[in-house]
Amino acid sequence: MKRRKRRNHSPRFKAKVAVEAIKGNRTISQIADEFELHSNQVTGWKTQLREGIESIFETAPEKALKPDPSEDIAALQAKVGELTMELDWLKKKSENWQL
Repeated sequence: MKRRKRRNHSPRFKAKVAVEAIKGNRTISQIADEFELHSNQVTGWKTQLREGIESIFETAPEKALKPDPSEDIAALQAKVGELTMELDWLKKKSENWQL
């Protein structure tokens, strides 16, 4: 019997398979056949999803909606500097270009 190489699945793929298993529209065997997985793997990912789903809602909604401003300070300062230099250049060019 030929062994298959070990495959590493992305978190997105695992989530897709686990959600299909939780839906309950098809059996675990059908889902495993469709995605070319072992049924134990599908069951494991389904269990992981059920156990970890609560962590999605643990953060306060206020924190989820408001990004941390300290992360963007450097990027904003760089943009301000760039726009300041551009404004100075335009002022200088407009002084030289009189009608």
